[in-house]
Amino acid sequence: MNRIMFVCYGNICRSPMAEFIMKDLVKRMGEEHDFIINSSATHTDGLGCRPHRGTRQILDRLGISYEGKVGVMLSKSDYDKYDYFIAMDEDNVYDMKRMLGGDKQGKIRMLLEFTGENRDVADPYWTGDFEATYRDVVNGTKALYEFIKAKKR
Repeated sequence: MNRIMFVCYGNICRSPMAEFIMKDLVKRMGEEHDFIINSSATHTDGLGCRPHRGTRQILDRLGISYEGKVGVMLSKSDYDKYDYFIAMDEDNVYDMKRMLGGDKQGKIRMLLEFTGENRDVADPYWTGDFEATYRDVVNGTKALYEFIKAKKR
């Protein structure tokens, strides 16, 4: 089982986009039974809120359901429940290490590091550019999927 937690600031833009795009990817590959995929926040701003309208518009356009998703907070107890904590930016990494009590097992990674890029996924809440975020998320989730599959070989 591959257990992935995508994490961003408020769990309304980037991390739910990554959660549902990754779920769709593994479903299309016929491997949804091999994955547990969720997303959470490092701050309380979006708790209980649906994904941002810009994220919903992209997922709707793609025919990807996000039904029932609301912003939830990352919890220290999550560390033992997931294999990968995938951050959207460096601030998320810092916050996750603080919230999870460190990262002794090296589970915290940046999404775009799987693509060979050393940069953040820009937060569309501030940039307004959900399409650029979508492109980064698609590239990052595909590369993460390939990384996980290569580890299993």
